[in-house]
Amino acid sequence: MSARLVIATHNPGKLREFQSLLAPLGIEATSAGALGLPEPDETASDFAGNARLKALAAASAAGLPALADDSGFCAAALDGGPGVLSSRYAAGDYPAAFARIIAAARTADEWRAWFTCALCLAQPNGTTQTYIGLAHGRIAQTPRGQDGFGYDPLFIPDGHIQTYAELGHAAKENISHRAAAVAQLMAALHNGAATLTSA
Repeated sequence: MSARLVIATHNPGKLREFQSLLAPLGIEATSAGALGLPEPDETASDFAGNARLKALAAASAAGLPALADDSGFCAAALDGGPGVLSSRYAAGDYPAAFARIIAAARTADEWRAWFTCALCLAQPNGTTQTYIGLAHGRIAQTPRGQDGFGYDPLFIPDGHIQTYAELGHAAKENISHRAAAVAQLMAALHNGAATLTSA
């Protein structure tokens, strides 16, 4: 299979992850940022809604199928927050966000956490399909690791003792919330339930 696909992101780290995950399908992926496409406001109240907004905007502007994810870090001590507000919660200052989350976990003695990824494939004609991936784990008592982005240094996935940022890209790729959602997409592409045609 060979197809062109827009990844609806301006985040280089996220683009690299998607390019690697989609490489086995022979998909030529570029980013909305590289195409100069604007980022739509994320006004939905859940991950799936925001992913759909971004995918539809990119597909319409580029005239190509577009894939968007909305993902975030969810802490039990924050009743599932920051969740869809993960980027705004950090506001570019991840060390401060980490400190607030660790303090909340310590106060509540509740260290469970999970990442959620809603992945939406949109066609230029406006049709969409959405896939949800989860990764469960716990909050690290101190952020650790350099090989990651966002909340990766704070999250220890179940079955591991290292954070996402310590595990490294290749290992994270096999177990991440994004990998789980992409696996569902790939299964749908293989069985014909999803397509990358731009018609």
